Amino acid sequence: MFLLLIFVILAIIAGIAIVYLLFQPEIRAAMERDPAAISKIEVILTYSGLHAIIFYRIAHFLSRLKIPYLPRIISQFARWLTGIEIHPGARIGKGLFIDHGMGVVIGETTIIGNNVTLYQGVTLGGTGKERGKRHPTIGDNVVIGAGAKVLGNIRIGNNVQIGANAVVIKDVPDNSTVVGVPGRIVKREGKKIPAITLDHTNLPDPLAQSIERLQSEINYIEDILREWRKKKEEELNNNDGD
Repeated sequence: MFLLLIFVILAIIAGIAIVYLLFQPEIRAAMERDPAAISKIEVILTYSGLHAIIFYRIAHFLSRLKIPYLPRIISQFARWLTGIEIHPGARIGKGLFIDHGMGVVIGETTIIGNNVTLYQGVTLGGTGKERGKRHPTIGDNVVIGAGAKVLGNIRIGNNVQIGANAVVIKDVPDNSTVVGVPGRIVKREGKKIPAITLDHTNLPDPLAQSIERLQSEINYIEDILREWRKKKEEELNNNDGD
């Protein structure tokens, strides 16, 4: 019994060491992007996003070997365990961070670049019943806010932020933000975003900005009309006096 306990402890330590060596980009991403992360050991043992990625890597490897059934069984077990569903056929780069993760869905033909952050409830889904590429391609350094949906064979550029609960169905250029339903693009004055920012809630609202511009133009026109009426009244008063 004592030997069995020792064996289990050694197996756990070996497993932690293997995960630490093979998933350093993902562990580092969690440490950098989650202020609640205390240590790398905590990330390895308790972060469901990392656990889902570990199961995905195994399932993806088996899927590339054309092994039937087993990859999907592994992905479904990971879904049951973590609440995160990643299809074995998806292609995912290094440094993916899935924060909280419950309800995240990543479809079969999804391609994800490096250093991407997904919050809970994100869907990278397909549209229609066609086969082939039908899920989005996500660039590097992208942040997708809680509850956002990115649907169809579209491309999301590098350094893009997608606001919480946005629904994106069209391509998004590099260095942009997207908010609303359907998603509306707001360029950041053509300036490149220098680093990953996790503020996916305080994003500009293009609809509100457009309304403000319209209101400003209306105020300007009203001022002109007010001046015109004043001049006309003065002219009429002068004519009556004559």
